Amino acid sequence: MSELTAKDVQAPIETASPEVQRIIQQVLEIEKDRLDRNDRGLVNADILQIVKAAVQ
Repeated sequence: MSELTAKDVQAPIETASPEVQRIIQQVLEIEKDRLDRNDRGLVNADILQIVKAAVQ
């Protein structure tokens, strides 16, 4: 199995719809904030809220 490159990882994000890209960006921001605060709590509720807002 070949090794993945950054381009391979970014490709699905770059080709996603604007709505999906927005969801991904918001989830990444939540995760970054958690890492900055060294917070180990669950983010499922936050992610669910982001997805629900995008669907509406």
